[in-house]
Amino acid sequence: MTEPAQPHPERTAHGVGPHAEPWPTGPQFDAELLRDGDTRNVIDRYRYWSMQAIVADLDARRHPFHVAIENWQHDLNIGSIVRSANAFLAAEVHIVGRRRWNKRGAMVTDRYQHVRHHPTIDDLIAFARDADLPIVAVDNVPGSVAVDAAPLPRECILLFGQEGPGLSPEALAAADRVVEIRQFGSTRSINASAAAAIVMHEWVRVHAAAGEHPSPDASARA
Repeated sequence: MTEPAQPHPERTAHGVGPHAEPWPTGPQFDAELLRDGDTRNVIDRYRYWSMQAIVADLDARRHPFHVAIENWQHDLNIGSIVRSANAFLAAEVHIVGRRRWNKRGAMVTDRYQHVRHHPTIDDLIAFARDADLPIVAVDNVPGSVAVDAAPLPRECILLFGQEGPGLSPEALAAADRVVEIRQFGSTRSINASAAAAIVMHEWVRVHAAAGEHPSPDASARA
């Protein structure tokens, strides 16, 4: 008796069904997805592509900014920040502190996004200096400047703290620049994952090439 096929690990409730024959040819296509359908949360360009092929294509056009997050208290925002880093095509995400993090908010985008772990902030600093990447800390502390007041460096590490306490003193001391997001209401701070998405988009607004669109599909539909 034939065992039932195992579900694809990235199946969602959305997507496309089996591809009509004849199937497209090329090393990027996954025969299982062509046969059974592709319900992953990927843009149309990547329908029926293997995960390895998608990562290789993303690697060919990643933006040169990195994202780092302190993880001393197992912050639940990390997954959402990884998801945003994938959406804005960050070069890499760096988790500083605890190695384990809640991946639920990433919605499996961590499979397509390079993620590196650093046990301490000193390890991240060493990486930044070796790679000649300035560290831009994001926190609304005395001395910080509005993120839109001056262009972010094209090549840099955007460093975010945890929900509540923000960045550690060590992280702030290591930063080459500290920026904040303009706020106008009564709350002292906004959600960490929301702040990260805003700052990443500010980088894209300033540095993405003219005519470049984060989703190749959208330009085709315009």
